Amino acid sequence: MRKLLASYILLLVGAFVQGMAMSFFLFPHSIPSGGAAGLAILVNHWFGLPLGISLWLANAVFLIFAYQYFGSSWTFRTIIAVATTSTTVTILASQLPLPHIHIILDILAGSFFFGIGVGILIRVGSSSGGMVIPALMIASYKNWSPGKVMMGINLLIFLLTSLVIDYKIVVYAVICQFFSTNIIDYIYEFKLQKLALLTPNWRKK
Repeated sequence: MRKLLASYILLLVGAFVQGMAMSFFLFPHSIPSGGAAGLAILVNHWFGLPLGISLWLANAVFLIFAYQYFGSSWTFRTIIAVATTSTTVTILASQLPLPHIHIILDILAGSFFFGIGVGILIRVGSSSGGMVIPALMIASYKNWSPGKVMMGINLLIFLLTSLVIDYKIVVYAVICQFFSTNIIDYIYEFKLQKLALLTPNWRKK
């Protein structure tokens, strides 16, 4: 019971840190941290929906299919993570605006905290939702590399976002992806005996 409680507490922490990174550093510049975030920015731009609600809608469709591929436990944890992140974005983006010194500094800070948040989510057997879900589906069906599939999907969405809002977004988004994925990998591979309970086991048996 302690291990289960600890894993859910860390899940909430990871989702909050991810949402904080989006709200404070990335979304103010319309920089998507990933494919789902890019879709959320587009929905916000086209329909004027709050970013938190847009982020939830961008994830909802994929979560329906995730159950069939990854099982109930992984899907349930991911739903909690997506809901927590979306709520965090909704609250922080509207209530606590911060001054932005320089876009590069915001990208670096956003990538750092986003990578930490997603890394924690993966360690507790969850995910940040979004393009992770279809990427894993396509990769398992075609026997392709999940990372390459996810990067390909994200780049297409980044390109669409840049065409609609600003071409510079592609460059900024790729920089964000580069730094955040390295931080995610570091947290994922980090070895600590007391955190053995956090080893991900999301594949459906």
